[in-house]
Amino acid sequence: MSETGRDLRLVARAGFVGRTVGRARGFVQANLVVLPAEQAEGFAAFCAANPVACPLLAVGAPGDPRLPALGEDLDVRTDLPGYLLHCGGKVTAAADLLGDWHADSVALAIGCWFGAEAALAAAGIRMRHVELGLQGPLFRSNRMANPAGGFAGPLVVSARPFAADDVPRVVAITARLPRSHGAPLHQGDPAALGVADLNRPDWGEPIPPEAGEILVYWGCGLTALAALEAAGLPHFATHAPGCMLVTDLPEEMPAWP
Repeated sequence: MSETGRDLRLVARAGFVGRTVGRARGFVQANLVVLPAEQAEGFAAFCAANPVACPLLAVGAPGDPRLPALGEDLDVRTDLPGYLLHCGGKVTAAADLLGDWHADSVALAIGCWFGAEAALAAAGIRMRHVELGLQGPLFRSNRMANPAGGFAGPLVVSARPFAADDVPRVVAITARLPRSHGAPLHQGDPAALGVADLNRPDWGEPIPPEAGEILVYWGCGLTALAALEAAGLPHFATHAPGCMLVTDLPEEMPAWP
């Protein structure tokens, strides 16, 4: 695909609403968290303590909606195709953050698994979640994230089905993509992660494995959301599910014979 990260940001700024799965392949995608400055430092420490689930790509300056390390002409208030406002335990959707941006707002970008899609596609690996246009299921696991900065919570995992014969290549390729969560944490039996029902994910949509497929699990940036919710913060903002910040950073494309 010839679509770039900036292309997708510009169409989002112009009003595009939809998931970024399968879009701007080869460019790193990111989860977005916007916090008051007084909480941002502690939250960055939590991400640093959990680099597999929450690979921290950039932290903005208070009041500055730009993240120049991630892209030209990037504005986190407008350049995602969907946002969520978390206020007093209630969550509401928003088309942008223009009316919810303050002098002490700090943007933090955390790597997303979608950035691995280009490398897997280049290796000829089928991705059924992309064919379906779905984000895939995400589960709160029975593992705990490393507490830091006053934040703690469960490790959230994302799951996607792959043909059993492809799994060794999937593992090897994604292991070389640390900005997109790196190697998987688990494959196969969901009970080992405390997942009781594959058809009832905590977020996203179920994609049960078909015959000959194995479900593979990665650390997920929603570990950050789970920690924010557990902390009981009165107000913060995030991307909407599957509506990521697409950056100008090229994802590494590991060679595979």
